[in-house]
Amino acid sequence: MPELPEVETIARGVHERVRGDWIVEAWFGSHPEPFKTPARRQASGLAGRRIVAVHRTGKHIVCELGPTAGGDALKGEAGDPEAQWIVHLGMTGRLLVTGADGEVAAHTHARLTLGSGRELRFVDPRRFGRLEFRELKRNDGFSAAGAEPLTIGAEEFAGLFRGRRLAIKAALLNQALLSGVGNIYADESLFRAAIRPRRMAGRLTRVDLERLRVALRQVLEDAIRLGGSSVSDYVDATGMRGFFQLEHCVYQRTGEPCRRCGTVIRRIVVGGRSTHYCPQCQH
Repeated sequence: MPELPEVETIARGVHERVRGDWIVEAWFGSHPEPFKTPARRQASGLAGRRIVAVHRTGKHIVCELGPTAGGDALKGEAGDPEAQWIVHLGMTGRLLVTGADGEVAAHTHARLTLGSGRELRFVDPRRFGRLEFRELKRNDGFSAAGAEPLTIGAEEFAGLFRGRRLAIKAALLNQALLSGVGNIYADESLFRAAIRPRRMAGRLTRVDLERLRVALRQVLEDAIRLGGSSVSDYVDATGMRGFFQLEHCVYQRTGEPCRRCGTVIRRIVVGGRSTHYCPQCQH
């Protein structure tokens, strides 16, 4: 599943390419699984709206939309958002900006035709992704359940884990605590912080937790800089793979030597998730 760096990379790429463009029409496929809002409602709600901005919230991509066509709606900037189109990529989802004449991939569930002549397409072979439309005069804007890992402060971060009787790896994956952290970046940040994944979250010292907070932020920022980790079928908004998988120190490196000390990387299961660590560097 795409994690925070992959979703951030896609959101930035889409924003750069479609901000200020407007949606001429929207087509949705017949499979119901991807649609949190009915396809017909999404199509009618999206048509004629200006794309004000695109950003990431947790593991979701949020397209901020201006008013529908009419008056000055299609002239210049759209002003404050009046609606949102919310994309969750699920396990295999892709959000791509392409030319209208580009080959339509199998498992394409949404095609937004834009005024510029391009298209914004949602492709998802396994159909675990979700698409939602919200009118902000009727609904609250989308927000993530947990804290934002890139900006959270030391006090708030430490407070998330105080008294928690579960492994720190499992706590990092809890989206109600931190939004956007998944298996890859939990493993990599615990390695950088020299913390074993099975240590109880509530027993870590303030020094441990501050080291982890800084390591987590650094890992996420490094991954964003390199376009995310393409360990499966993840690609960015233009179909390009990321490069951070080349920098992984422990994730999916079972049996290989640690890049820091040479000790063999081990794999265990924590909270039902494959977990990778160095028994020498992490304690």
